[in-house]
Amino acid sequence: MDSAFVNKDAIARSTSHVSPAHYVVKIKSFSLLAEKAVEVKYESAAFEAGGYKWKLVLYPNGNESKNVKDHISLYLAMADTNSLNFGWEVYAVFRLFLLDQNQDNYLVVQDAKERRFNGLKLEWGFDQFISHKAFKEASNGYLVEDTCVFGAEVFVKERNIGKGECLSMEKFTYSAKYVWKVENFSKLDSRYEESQVFGAGNHKWYQRFFFF
Repeated sequence: MDSAFVNKDAIARSTSHVSPAHYVVKIKSFSLLAEKAVEVKYESAAFEAGGYKWKLVLYPNGNESKNVKDHISLYLAMADTNSLNFGWEVYAVFRLFLLDQNQDNYLVVQDAKERRFNGLKLEWGFDQFISHKAFKEASNGYLVEDTCVFGAEVFVKERNIGKGECLSMEKFTYSAKYVWKVENFSKLDSRYEESQVFGAGNHKWYQRFFFF
């Protein structure tokens, strides 16, 4: 590392000549992405690190749900979690990168502590990854010819594969009554008879009885 400092939010910022170990994404025509909508976000393709799938989530105009303005928001999110057991947890340390194309080195932003990813919290990152002013400043080299490069490193420290169960309860219960009147019962000669279809609890049903 060439230099480093930690701000009051325990977020470390440094520079490095070493490329990200796990993933790099190059975005061309960045201005077109940013102009699509105020709340637009970009999700990268999934990549693997530490035995899990991850992706980068980028808000070029800031994460509106966090009331972020005049900054780029950048997060690391777990991907393809459906195959994981209920109750899974992954503790990881990660670093997010932005290439200075003038100096051929990277701005590196890192949490000072490891983060816990689970089914309730799939992503962690930085609401104010970099200000628009610093990002667009030509001398910084982050945006050159409307092109920029982001990256990520993820180091899994601990994992819990999860053991548990999920209870799902219906808020409403339904009751329904259906009367099927069978006429000329003694004259029926088929193997079985079926009623008309009737509705109950947002489903369709019918009755069937067999002759033995």
